[in-house]
Amino acid sequence: MHPIIFFDGICNLCNGAVQFTIKRDHKNIFHFASLQSEYATEKIALFNIAPENLDSFILLENGKVYQRSTAALRVVRKLNGLWPLLYGFIIIPRFIRDAVYNYIAKNRYKWFGKQESCWMPTLELKEKFLD
Repeated sequence: MHPIIFFDGICNLCNGAVQFTIKRDHKNIFHFASLQSEYATEKIALFNIAPENLDSFILLENGKVYQRSTAALRVVRKLNGLWPLLYGFIIIPRFIRDAVYNYIAKNRYKWFGKQESCWMPTLELKEKFLD
């Protein structure tokens, strides 16, 4: 089963992160689902994560959920190029990494804006997205 990245579908920063990931995921490892989708609501509920928690980047991998900075670092570890080197930041204690993550998440709409509706993938990318 492919790891699934759950993201805020109306957040410009989050959409940019998804597009960044797609361009560097040459092995087609990841699938994606907007946190606003029914699919995400059902899947996330299985792990006792509140669906209104839209400020989190969530990775479902091998039946385990990772959130915030840990999820992001686990994703970059599987990308092409030098990006996996960033996984070295995993040695920084999670409470410090997540404090930085939470600060950016809290301000993401102000700094990067948001869309009125979720980003729609092109036809060739559609198979990577789960409804």
